Amino acid sequence: MSAPRLVDRLPEVSTDELVAAMVPPPMFDSVSFDSYLPSPTEPSQATALERGRSFAERVVQAERAKSWWSSLFGVGKAEGGKPGLYLDGGFGVGKTHLLASIWHAAPEPKSYGTFVELTHLVGALGFGEAVRRLSEHKLLAIDEFELDDPGDTMLVTRLLAKLTDAGVHVAATSNTLPDKLGEGRFAADSFLREIQALSARFDVARVDGPDYRHRGLPEAPEPLTDEDLALRAKETEGATLDSFDELCGHLARLHPSRYGRLVDGVPLVLISGVRAAADQDVALRLVVFADRMYDRNIPIAVSGSPLSAMFTEEMLRGGYRKKYLRAISRLTALSRMANR
Repeated sequence: MSAPRLVDRLPEVSTDELVAAMVPPPMFDSVSFDSYLPSPTEPSQATALERGRSFAERVVQAERAKSWWSSLFGVGKAEGGKPGLYLDGGFGVGKTHLLASIWHAAPEPKSYGTFVELTHLVGALGFGEAVRRLSEHKLLAIDEFELDDPGDTMLVTRLLAKLTDAGVHVAATSNTLPDKLGEGRFAADSFLREIQALSARFDVARVDGPDYRHRGLPEAPEPLTDEDLALRAKETEGATLDSFDELCGHLARLHPSRYGRLVDGVPLVLISGVRAAADQDVALRLVVFADRMYDRNIPIAVSGSPLSAMFTEEMLRGGYRKKYLRAISRLTALSRMANR
């Protein structure tokens, strides 16, 4: 009997499910400020931890003040200070851990998602409906904040302006300072006013340090043979086995908001014939796919080329470089899990 394949799955996700799914991924279900361990050699991490605690407390206090003010006068009272906290740093320094900790400490209702998931949500709901639903929340947490094209710049700027004006606090992580968003991807100078307006809504906390996923650990395992992949598929109940080219074609036919549902419940993903992505569109879909697998802590093993070879040298020098490097970092961590 052949192994199950991801390409045979056609997941459906309703708009209500998209909103309900705006929570931290399973691997960050139980994190907290207390479980974040700043490196003693990186003082910015301890500082970012305290900034995160203070911001979460400000969200709590703002809600208490609003409830008190509303009970007296029947209206909400605006909170002073910037409504956003922006955690800036490299890969694997614990920014997502801090972001999820802020989310867990904040009062309901609240929402959490990656930047890509947020733009997919707006696309699915429509701008007005997304504003209406998210304006009811106390906190919006956005992981891996990035602006890849002019449309996203305008969309996110408008969305966050509406939400923060409505009293929503916003916490975000990124590898790019807010006033540098979009550099190298499109004519950022043409949208400088929008980018500056966006950055003015955030206080910035820097988080320095090496990628914890690679501290003292070996490089990613060498690719397996096709025979080894087939054996792993037989040994692991529920493992999926797909060819790289067929999987890339399947991802192109699915809206990226479905990628998480595509791999839900899969204990091990096996991909044969890995090679360099054919073009930028394929590569960016693979980044989203890697993020959804990492969210769910799903091990991956491959044959063909190493996982790091999915993105060409030209891609790694281009405007989406940070996205590709993040995907390589995460896929390497997942491939180590499969090799245990």
